[in-house]
Amino acid sequence: MTRLELTRAQILAFRRRAGQLDERLPPGPDSLRRAAWAGLQDSMPRAAVLSVHARVGQTPADVWADPSLVQIWGPRFHVFVVAACDLAVFTLGVLPGHAKGRQRAEDLAARLHAQLNGARLPYGEAGRALGVHPNSLRYAAATGTVLIRWEGARQPTVWTVPRPEIDPADARLELARRYLHVYGPATPESFGQWSGIGPRPAAAAFGALGGSLTPVVTPIGDAWILAADEPAVSTGSGAPAAARLLPSGDSFLLLQGADRELLVPDAGRRGELWTPRVWPGGLLLDGELAGTWRRAGPVLTVQTWRPLSGAERDAVAAEAESLPLPDLGQRITVRWA
Repeated sequence: MTRLELTRAQILAFRRRAGQLDERLPPGPDSLRRAAWAGLQDSMPRAAVLSVHARVGQTPADVWADPSLVQIWGPRFHVFVVAACDLAVFTLGVLPGHAKGRQRAEDLAARLHAQLNGARLPYGEAGRALGVHPNSLRYAAATGTVLIRWEGARQPTVWTVPRPEIDPADARLELARRYLHVYGPATPESFGQWSGIGPRPAAAAFGALGGSLTPVVTPIGDAWILAADEPAVSTGSGAPAAARLLPSGDSFLLLQGADRELLVPDAGRRGELWTPRVWPGGLLLDGELAGTWRRAGPVLTVQTWRPLSGAERDAVAAEAESLPLPDLGQRITVRWA
């Protein structure tokens, strides 16, 4: 089969456009869903808010509590914010296919539902009531019946909801499509790692998608894209945004292995972005990563990877000042490092 050859510039431009990073969407539930098409990792408190802000205009600080969104333990049991109507995709889509893992999830979900009896409890209290470690409640989330509310400083609150009416196999295929659209070009191995389902189930999902995929050649090897995305991948990029401050765990940065090399060719810079412990945020300038950032209260420290022009510094400062961060009590200031 003839494979479409793609350049690094084409791939990164497609990922920016698919990830809604070139131009902010108008506020509203449809835009929130598009921003969360592959889920918004929220393992760092309120990272999902900043990911939404990078994609949707007029984002409030409490957007994560919007009724069109829910908070879950999703892929790899990490905290995610997803569209409420897509709950099944990010929960049943990662339900274990093997009998032992599925039974553990189903049994724990049933016990939790009976214990809560319609109530909401801190997950520590819920775990103690069931006689299990609270972290094990994450396994029940793959049934699509467990929602959480986590504000960062306190324990998550858990409650149960009716199970989504969709076959887990269909949910997994849709999860693979979402991954391919936002992270593509991609491989079964990268999907298995990102989702936490492992290499064999991931390969089976790609196989089931069959003719809806197009093989491609990239600077880091062979991969796949959705056939429906081929025109968008092949065309040139539109104008990228002047500046975006992407939080730790943002989907544009949530990469492993060779995908990191594609995004950040310099090995030393990769070590600054993907650190052994808590990752910093990424500074996106004119479509390319140009540094990292961290925030302590109202001070946002930016570590740049190259000299910035005055216009670029102004764009970063404006982006920083627009961040929807509650209760700072003062204007955000940028410190250049």
